[in-house]
Amino acid sequence: MPTVSAVERQRDIYLQGLSGQMPLVPSDPLALERAAQKCMSPEAYAYVAGGAGRELTVQRNREAFKKWHIQPRMLRDVSSFDTSIELFGRRLPAPILLAPVGVLDLCHREADLAVGRATAQLGLPFIFSNQASVPMEEVSKVMGAGPRFFQLYWSKSYDLVASLVQRAEASGCEAIVVTLDTTMLGWRLRDLDMAYLPFLRGKGIAQYTSDPVFQQMLDMPEEEGLVSPKRRITLKTLQAVYQLMNNYPGSFFGNLRSGRPLRAVRQFINLYTKPSLNWDDLPFLREHTKLPIILKGIHHPEDARRAMDAGVDGLIISNHGGRQVDGAVSTIEMMPAIKQVVGDHFPLLLDSGVRTGADVFKALALGANAVCIGRPYTYGLAIAGEAGVSTVLQNLWADFELTMRLSGCARVEDVRKSKIGSGKSEVTRSH
Repeated sequence: MPTVSAVERQRDIYLQGLSGQMPLVPSDPLALERAAQKCMSPEAYAYVAGGAGRELTVQRNREAFKKWHIQPRMLRDVSSFDTSIELFGRRLPAPILLAPVGVLDLCHREADLAVGRATAQLGLPFIFSNQASVPMEEVSKVMGAGPRFFQLYWSKSYDLVASLVQRAEASGCEAIVVTLDTTMLGWRLRDLDMAYLPFLRGKGIAQYTSDPVFQQMLDMPEEEGLVSPKRRITLKTLQAVYQLMNNYPGSFFGNLRSGRPLRAVRQFINLYTKPSLNWDDLPFLREHTKLPIILKGIHHPEDARRAMDAGVDGLIISNHGGRQVDGAVSTIEMMPAIKQVVGDHFPLLLDSGVRTGADVFKALALGANAVCIGRPYTYGLAIAGEAGVSTVLQNLWADFELTMRLSGCARVEDVRKSKIGSGKSEVTRSH
């Protein structure tokens, strides 16, 4: 099993500093974001970094972690340690997963392929995005036996849902992660003020254009009422059309003659979300997959209870990194109440706002089995491709290891038994 040694990682960085070699990928989360911004177009950075509305949820996700305080214990032998966990039948080297992030070619030309290679080398699960820049089959090939899940956006077409899930199984994915909170796009001011949506340029729809059911839809007469974006023909329009033709599989001129890329975008816009999605839809998914089903987007205890009653296999407490509802509760503040509902034997993950090893520690101490990170690895991707993703993950892993050991915990099980205070209260988890 791959391992990362925090002590060795520190040593290597400091020794390289003796020769004047500074880290290309910053370890500080804010510096990491600033460095990535310099490597990205304004539209790309706005799309990745932005949140809904005034981005109060984005801020709250980070601020809420500050309210919880680790209480280190001394004189405990931590010379031997283990950061690994068991999740859905697989032993993972660290409690860290990569959340699904769409349109990764906004960050780097190798996009999902670079992320897949980096995660496979470290043995950490990569949750393939439904809005990926590269089809899942191609990413699976470069990952070998590396762990991966598939994120499902439930579209209006049940045939397409079934096809995507079947492809995920065939690609070696070990779970289906159903995103619940994006039945329509949030009100994202940065993207709106730039009038930029990458999907209209054919970006982030590779899972669709590579799908046989979706392709069959393009062969059918278009339904009346399909949304067709109206626009004036300008230089910007021509540039967008050029991008669209290049982003679609096949040759540029062949795509231009067929008009298929434009039909694909229209079809995608009209079916990729399902506002009517509800609890009654979940049995359909169970009928079409034997994989564990994880619901992503839960952050209310009653929804967690209902999810368990529905027979799902795990939850990800998430608010989509603050990208959907402005002013929503943070994920970490909801962890104790949800953990109380689901108990100790139901897989519970947390994302949105995780940036440091201390964040990982706090999430686990409050009851999470693991955490998912999103924006940080995309920033590493923007700076240095595969190596950048690997650096971000190794830094987070090393930070968690040191936090764990310096707090008197030799294993993740010890973290889950730790006391963690919020200033007004104290939570002790005991297994």
